[in-house]
Amino acid sequence: MTVLPPVAAGPVVQRGGWQKPLVTTLQVAFTLVILYFIFRDPTKRAEMAHSIAHANRWWLFAGFLIYGLVEVVSAIRWYILLRVQEIVLAPTRLAALLLIGVFFNFFIPGGTGGDVVKIFYLLKETPGKRGPALLSVFVDRLTGVLALCFFAGVVVFLRWDWIMSSPETRRYVWPALIILGSSLGGLHFTYIVTKYGWVHRLPRRMPGRDRLAEAAAAYHLYGKAWRATSSAMVLSLIANVGYFLTFYCAARALDSSGARLPSLVDLVTIMPIVNTLAAMPISLGGIGVREGLFEVFLGQLCGVSAAVAVIISSVGYLLTLGWGVIGGVIYIFYRPSEHARFREIRAEVSAEEHAVAEEEIALEEAADFPAKSP
Repeated sequence: MTVLPPVAAGPVVQRGGWQKPLVTTLQVAFTLVILYFIFRDPTKRAEMAHSIAHANRWWLFAGFLIYGLVEVVSAIRWYILLRVQEIVLAPTRLAALLLIGVFFNFFIPGGTGGDVVKIFYLLKETPGKRGPALLSVFVDRLTGVLALCFFAGVVVFLRWDWIMSSPETRRYVWPALIILGSSLGGLHFTYIVTKYGWVHRLPRRMPGRDRLAEAAAAYHLYGKAWRATSSAMVLSLIANVGYFLTFYCAARALDSSGARLPSLVDLVTIMPIVNTLAAMPISLGGIGVREGLFEVFLGQLCGVSAAVAVIISSVGYLLTLGWGVIGGVIYIFYRPSEHARFREIRAEVSAEEHAVAEEEIALEEAADFPAKSP
């Protein structure tokens, strides 16, 4: 295991304090606008009400349980990554941190608020291994991104003709593929920069330099633990499948209403594209964007009515939100070493990430110095 030398990171200056409230305000406004257009038709709302009234509660319960299993798989994945760095948390403590992260992912704009909170309280739980603890969350998220890219690539390749058969769906598939391809390209760039030890040669004021250094540190820490990282990848694929099954259960719950529904294969093909686009920071948590995309894809490719498509998306989202609410309850009774406001949490995590980045850069510079010496 690589040991990072202590480096005085100094204070991290939080810049652009007005941008985040502005972005959040725009996201809220866009979310409200798109929801208005989705739900404004009274006929559509009546069909939604009919579908919900005839929904099968057992399918809804099954979807809720399946997403719970997704979080169990995620907990096992994180546990494996922590063990690589000889960090052991009690299963109940680990599960509590994970569900607290789920809660904040839902209720803090930006999509990564849960990771920030998880890192903050994990650092409190592991004061002697702050760097490895932080990087475990980074690698945990990284395996999730790689799994989604792999899954999307496979299903789109296998069902290319079907998913591209409509002009309306084609204009969404291409942006999603570009986003996924850019993500893979960015990861490959971080790997090359790490492999050749170029991070310390990048300009200090270069945007994303700390993130590149953090990625380099993660590669160094987890690069040799290929069995653990491979297991994490497999578990990420399983978690993706479980997430898709949650929305399939939401669809199956509407079977008794007599509506036309998508098959499991159709839904699994569509959802990686929908998830990729809904993850863009356009609306709050993808609300509205997800429903609109379900309308397009299920309507054009599966013949599902707009009302039923929106209900499938909304109910699937609510089934996952239920576990976020459970995470909120856990957070109320959770007793870490200290509580803090989210602004303070973000500032401390940013400072710790900067420290880890500076430590990695210092290691690179120390390794590069003998090579330059005569």
